[in-house]
Amino acid sequence: MFDRFGSAIRNFSGAPDSPDLLIAKESNIACYYAPFDIINPDAKIVLVGITPGRTQAVNSLVEAQRQLKLGATPEAAMHKAKSTGAFSGAMRSNLTSLLDHIGLQRWLDIGSCNELFGGASHLMQSTSVLQFPVFVSGENYNGTPDPTVSPLLRQMLIEHFVPVVKALPNAAFVPLGPVPTKVMQWLLETGHVSKVQLIQGLPHPSGANAERIQYFLGKKDVSLLSTKTDPIKLDAARQSLRAAVAGLR
Repeated sequence: MFDRFGSAIRNFSGAPDSPDLLIAKESNIACYYAPFDIINPDAKIVLVGITPGRTQAVNSLVEAQRQLKLGATPEAAMHKAKSTGAFSGAMRSNLTSLLDHIGLQRWLDIGSCNELFGGASHLMQSTSVLQFPVFVSGENYNGTPDPTVSPLLRQMLIEHFVPVVKALPNAAFVPLGPVPTKVMQWLLETGHVSKVQLIQGLPHPSGANAERIQYFLGKKDVSLLSTKTDPIKLDAARQSLRAAVAGLR
């Protein structure tokens, strides 16, 4: 895929939904290429998002372009682009705090999961159930339509995400949010992943989910929560996640 879109990457001008990057389109749904497709076969932990957003796509494409201009090989450019673009922005700090809170850093034998985006990147595979940026009517895909039902999105799952899962049979998968969780359940039911591999229930690290994150991390008292946040559900998720991590080999 990187070779197929190499010219578009070299000429990238800041629009991740450029026609030169189009993979496939169906009605108002369009999927575009960004260099998120490299697989780390040694990964112990797989962070699974819904799809790269516009910010992540731009960050990865800009870095890939920069690396190619510096003379990097396509493989080296892909590695650097993915580590730069994956869960970039405010989402990354929220994510690493959540992962540390459930004890994944101890299982990985590192000081903090923040190192997964630096010196310990060899332990991690970051991916999305829809591996490449998807836009619906020009906006970031938000889970509608259902990726297991939409013909185009289901095709994207089968062609690009299932091979990632199959390539990492001994890794633990952490789905981030309801759509990745639903897809991982679908893969569990269809035999592509085992139950022991799933570490699910983590609040989504998006800044829009700030209150739930703060409560989950113990930084906001239950008495101060709005009616939109269910502390009982978050308490149960925290307990379940810590138990799941403790059960990892």
